Amino acid sequence: MAKGYQANQERVAILKSFGKELARRSRSKCELCETTGAALSVFEVPPESKNNPDVDRCAFLCESCHEQAGNLKRFRPGEHWRCLAQTAWSETPAVQVLAVRLLRRQADRQPWAQEALDGLFLEEPLEEWSLEAE
Repeated sequence: MAKGYQANQERVAILKSFGKELARRSRSKCELCETTGAALSVFEVPPESKNNPDVDRCAFLCESCHEQAGNLKRFRPGEHWRCLAQTAWSETPAVQVLAVRLLRRQADRQPWAQEALDGLFLEEPLEEWSLEAE
């Protein structure tokens, strides 16, 4: 039991160490909604690597986006997420995959989300990643 706890603590420490690199990449904005001036934290886009975390599989998110992206029960579809239509074209694969997943969560209730998905093309590896762990 202690071994699993320690492994989790080490994983969390590695994720926190990505903060500076992600802050540079995101220009200290939420990588989904582009909120500035808010506390940002590292979000590991599922499925998590079985080995050490990889900065290229992480996004830097504000509290609201982090909470909703990580918990289906807390996800609230709506206007806040219109930004995803643009974010889904991100050059950062983890951000693009996360944006597509969040668009899919609301495409049946938000016509603009379905329109954004209809106009989007993902390369095969990103498409596969976007379908994993949903």
